[in-house]
Amino acid sequence: MGNWSTSAKSAAMVAKLAKIDAGINPATIEIGTSGMGNILLSFTLSKPSFVETGTGKLILLNVPMDANGLLDGIATEARIKDGIGVTVLGGLTVGTMSGDVIINNTAIATNQPASLQGMTIIHG
Repeated sequence: MGNWSTSAKSAAMVAKLAKIDAGINPATIEIGTSGMGNILLSFTLSKPSFVETGTGKLILLNVPMDANGLLDGIATEARIKDGIGVTVLGGLTVGTMSGDVIINNTAIATNQPASLQGMTIIHG
């Protein structure tokens, strides 16, 4: 496979951002257990939800953001849903220092606050 130009990467990520932010309602990030068996947290994103850096990266806007735990569990996976609830990007890793989605604590407790610290999506 060849190497995409920076402008091609940027254009692809702008198209992906348009898909995330499509519709009237804002997109969400759901954080769950392995295989998304249980949804532990749900964060409503701003519109626009990300900014494209011009280098093929999307960086989540308006972080940190807080939500209360929906269930007890260990957060390991995440997905992004558009404003009508369709999964746009799944299989994201979750961690406190590394991963696709960074949160303050992967041990989630019902009705206890958790914080989404950041997320970067890189053209692959």
